[in-house]
Amino acid sequence: MAVFCVALLGPSAPGDAFLARSLPADAVREVVPNRVMTWNICNPCEVGNAGRAAEIAAYAPQAIGLQEACVRDVEKIRDYLEGLYGLVYHVEYGTVLRSWGRCGGWPWRPGGFGQAILSAAPMTDRVRVRYPDGGSEDRGYLAVTTKVDGRPVRVFDTHLAQRRQEEVRAAQTAVLAAAVARHERAIVLGDFNAEPDAPELAKMWSLATDTDPGCRPAPSGPAGCVPTTDWHSKFDYVFLRDVAARKHGVHPTLYSDHHLLHSDVELG
Repeated sequence: MAVFCVALLGPSAPGDAFLARSLPADAVREVVPNRVMTWNICNPCEVGNAGRAAEIAAYAPQAIGLQEACVRDVEKIRDYLEGLYGLVYHVEYGTVLRSWGRCGGWPWRPGGFGQAILSAAPMTDRVRVRYPDGGSEDRGYLAVTTKVDGRPVRVFDTHLAQRRQEEVRAAQTAVLAAAVARHERAIVLGDFNAEPDAPELAKMWSLATDTDPGCRPAPSGPAGCVPTTDWHSKFDYVFLRDVAARKHGVHPTLYSDHHLLHSDVELG
């Protein structure tokens, strides 16, 4: 019965009983208006949303794209960000499936699972797309228009099929790239589950550059790419289309097997 109740509440519920950790002395105290972030928050994982909120608050992005996000978890993260750190975010969801095993709820009313975008500025024109073939699990992208660096920009958040599904990812990238190409200026956040030199990412590289200037696809394999996962792979990207990258950071975390990747940008 106890195991069943934990399943209904959701895998990360137990950790929410603890308060978030204190931020370092040099942590950001208010939203950085030109900063964006991507983070696969890992689900199911036995971690608390207070800790996830503390990780986000330490860098306080203007907009952040989350992957593997349960609606209930994002609601709690958002509450902690406001209540503990004074960071107020709007939220839009890109739910691709409903799963009570992952996200809690009742079997007949399970929680939503997929992408989420949190933005300090209001968001408009939300588009939520499921890829025609998700691979081993439904996948998709979420797109909104919001302000970064004081200017409107189209922001995408995606999660591609898991490893060893190259053909599926190639088809998914084709769908995403076609949507991105319709915008002169765009920021694409997400977990692409592929190294920079993977053929399935070619369409994205033809449209945009990654925030890391030293990480590019090359015939001999990617060089100078900072890993973004615990298994030392570069899977997470901030692709920029007609947006300039100023600096970026990759930060391992105890709360996920993916690192936080943030980028300070300029929309001139």
